[in-house]
Amino acid sequence: MSITVKGITKRYGSQLAVNDVSFEIPGGEIVGFIGPNGAGKSTTMKIITGTLPPDKGSVMIKGLSTLDHQTEIRHMIGYLPEHNPLYLEMYIREYLQYVASFYDLRGKNRTGAKPSSRRRSRVKAKVEDVIEKTGLGPEIGKTIGNLSKGYRQRVGLAQAMIHDPDILILDEPTSGLDPNQLAEIRNLISNIGGKKTVLLSTHILQEVEAICDRVIIINNGEIVADEAAEDLTSGHSGQAQTIHVEIEGNFDPSVWKELAFVKNIKPIGGNQFLLETHESRDIRGDIFNFAVNQGLTILSLSQKKKNLEEVFREITNR
Repeated sequence: MSITVKGITKRYGSQLAVNDVSFEIPGGEIVGFIGPNGAGKSTTMKIITGTLPPDKGSVMIKGLSTLDHQTEIRHMIGYLPEHNPLYLEMYIREYLQYVASFYDLRGKNRTGAKPSSRRRSRVKAKVEDVIEKTGLGPEIGKTIGNLSKGYRQRVGLAQAMIHDPDILILDEPTSGLDPNQLAEIRNLISNIGGKKTVLLSTHILQEVEAICDRVIIINNGEIVADEAAEDLTSGHSGQAQTIHVEIEGNFDPSVWKELAFVKNIKPIGGNQFLLETHESRDIRGDIFNFAVNQGLTILSLSQKKKNLEEVFREITNR
């Protein structure tokens, strides 16, 4: 199920939180939505879910406007907001059954009749399914107020999934989780990919690299990058690149300054060094030919892949 965002803008008083943001997410894609604090991530997500109207622009879910079809769209979307709203006095299972009532998974049918035992069984099965998927079983006998922050996040994720939506909007879903819990939730989100459309906001960039097909970076309310995750970190997205070179025998590193596209030479031990360049195109052929003309033998020549954190800093600090 697709998400289409067209030119949305949102102000809070004099502050421009989101400025003419547009992007499209096809069905079955996991997209990392990242940016510095205050960049506009949560505001954009609230607009997509229909909980906050834009000042300008529009959002379409499966071709339906979020402003004109709020009831239908809320059944299509599961939303975990940044500040997880929970009823702390309720037990986990009790709370999930309560949330299920919002989506007509239990309660009266359209004719006003009481819910059938079959319907109640279906709700019970759905609740038990999300409890198992989110790993809430060990704490099931506790009230939400007695849970750790990590388990409260699991309850928030469970309520977003309770009605089996086609789209999940997850704002910091792994906040407060320990490394083991984080891996479990990461695997859950990854397994959802291909079956559901997922828009995931997080400050854990290794998480984005691990599970996201695509990365959208927002900064100061504007989209500053929108690329396949692999392209962002491999230098295929128009960025300058760094080349790792290993040469046989002795050589003078300064010789590489003759190449116009080289901006820095960084020795890394032995006969190995990094060439930082101004070019986004693949320049390994140029480097090889230059080495041959200089009488140098190249033992290895490869692009140095940046991690997402390095790319993120470069883009948001421009």
